[in-house]
Amino acid sequence: MAEETYNSVGGQAQVGAVVQARTINELHQHMHAAPAPEAPTPYQLPPAPSYFADRQAEQERILRAAGSHQGQGGPLVVAMTGIGGVGKTALGFHVARRLSEDFPDGVLYVDLDDLRRDGAVEVADALAELLGGLGVAPEWLQRSYAGRAKQYWTRTREQRLLVVIDNARYGTEAVPLLPASARSLVIVTSQGQLYDLDGVATVEVPMSPLAADEAVELLRHIVDDPRLAAEPAALADLAHGCGGLPAALQVAGQWIRKYRRRSLSRLVAELGAELREKGIPMVEAVWDAAHAGLGPEAALLYRLLPQLPGPAVTTSTAAVLLGAGLLPAEDALEELEAAGLLESRAEGYRMHDLLRGHAERRAHQADADADADADADSGGVERSAARRRLVRWYRRQAARADLLAAGPRMTFAVSEPPLPEVPDVEFSGKADALRWLESQRLALYGCVRLAFDSGWYEDTVALCEPLWTHFLDHQHYADVTDAFRAGVAAADALEELPAMVRMRCQLARPLWEQEQYEEAGAQLRHALHAAEALGDTEPERKLRASALEFHGLLKLAQGQWADAAADFEVSRQQHLAIGNAYGVLLQTYQLGKAALGAADYQRAAELLGEAHRMAREQQRERMTARTGFELARALRRGGRLAEAAPLARAALASARERGSTTDEVRVLAELARLADDAGQGVEAEEYRTAASALTERFGGLPASDQSS
Repeated sequence: MAEETYNSVGGQAQVGAVVQARTINELHQHMHAAPAPEAPTPYQLPPAPSYFADRQAEQERILRAAGSHQGQGGPLVVAMTGIGGVGKTALGFHVARRLSEDFPDGVLYVDLDDLRRDGAVEVADALAELLGGLGVAPEWLQRSYAGRAKQYWTRTREQRLLVVIDNARYGTEAVPLLPASARSLVIVTSQGQLYDLDGVATVEVPMSPLAADEAVELLRHIVDDPRLAAEPAALADLAHGCGGLPAALQVAGQWIRKYRRRSLSRLVAELGAELREKGIPMVEAVWDAAHAGLGPEAALLYRLLPQLPGPAVTTSTAAVLLGAGLLPAEDALEELEAAGLLESRAEGYRMHDLLRGHAERRAHQADADADADADADSGGVERSAARRRLVRWYRRQAARADLLAAGPRMTFAVSEPPLPEVPDVEFSGKADALRWLESQRLALYGCVRLAFDSGWYEDTVALCEPLWTHFLDHQHYADVTDAFRAGVAAADALEELPAMVRMRCQLARPLWEQEQYEEAGAQLRHALHAAEALGDTEPERKLRASALEFHGLLKLAQGQWADAAADFEVSRQQHLAIGNAYGVLLQTYQLGKAALGAADYQRAAELLGEAHRMAREQQRERMTARTGFELARALRRGGRLAEAAPLARAALASARERGSTTDEVRVLAELARLADDAGQGVEAEEYRTAASALTERFGGLPASDQSS
């Protein structure tokens, strides 16, 4: 059913308006102002490294520009450009740390490559990342790009923020992410010049590879070794061979440290010989040497890491890639970090794009060597097996998280067995499961694409089922639309009717929420047509009724009240026929909302009253609050104010108990209308003031700005 897995992970329960009433004509409002705990000032930079290549000229240019910016017309944008591996991100982080005290409202960071699919960035998702850093909970996020942009402007107005936007390819990707305050500073990194930053106060900071003396100095700090002072010519040759790229020098320094008994001249000579023999750049030879010096497990993991469809690798995902336990994976990760091939971050280990490319080349070479040894076409066996394990493991963990978060519900995928040697994720409860789904969303959505591209259609569909639960709380529309489209195509390839119906219903909702009504309607017509061919088992009959409900919800979203009611009524009869009490409750509730939309207040009150009674009898706390709230609306609009008031107050208490501040604001607004209708203007204004205070506190848009 369309709303059977709706979750609300709200913010903190708030103390606000406390209402006491005997009758609606004697409504008293008492405001108890208890200060809410303040969200910590965001600081989204990783810890500083032990040494940073000075880049004094670039730093001074940025600092002069920041100091002289007059704060007129918009924030100052520092555009740092240069080839991959030159150290743009490191310099951006370094400058941001130096200047952070000048920006008391926080430091934000977003990596656009993490959000890039097929070369394009979904800017609405990037705005969601930044708004999350500003303390806006998922339930407060606007659904549309325009709505999120307004939220961002509202949240950043008059703020002094420093925002680091990493890996922009075009100025049009960065401009929508600029804060509204002219007193803010934005650092943008890009490999190419951002010609389309029109109308923005911009300081361009081109970055070249490190000069020879700077590269040598960086190597001296990476590895403290007397050989560097004893053999300056060899050191200079190595620094020159790394092309002045900090990403390469880091690996070279760790490589020197590994072979402490060999002279530096010998090490560099060995690389030079390989360079002449194979015709490869010395920087590639440095990485080859680092790879060759790894133990078997670490070397294998290095070659497999590019298969991971997410930006960060954890001990668990490393174990999945290796098909080994957590201890071997942990050892391999530590070895890769010690070799300079991985960087440790709060969310896990990350691999530089240059090294990712090298790892892929080493993997292809290993495939070729295996083919030559086996005299057979066995290329890609290791990588294919790793991809298969990843998809299986994420499929199982997502299903487990979904069960905890949403409870038992209608699903059709077969349970995936545990992966040998790799333990399951431990979830402490519903909230923990939901947090895991969000923390792993890039990898999960990536696994959907990986499964579909690999022809693993059953896995594609199975991964989409738990992503439905995640979507209901986190509207990452580009990700979810892409994933559910793959789910539809996979279901069609499997020719499995239940999957064809379910995937089309799941795709339709994000489409209509983005006002793509025509395509949503086409998907649901296909779903209803497929549903007609379903059998008579209880799950199939329930799915048929669910498809009708989705069709009705689309009509409801378009204000087609009579058509929506017709679908809900047929769905309700089907749930009655199979004895599904919750389905009957839900369709009665939907019928009541359709009647309310059509201004048939008496019919709405009857239906919503029936739904409210059923929700109480079934002990469904969430639905009791929802039906009670809608019933209060119907009663008020029908002029039955005294009956509406206690229901609205009960909905307010429920919202506060659940900590859902968005629901609390909706109920406060309804209580304000009740007070208005009862002639209690002072009380109505107090309710609106309380609602506005909550909206501002949690980053929502004012009521007048929510039309988008």
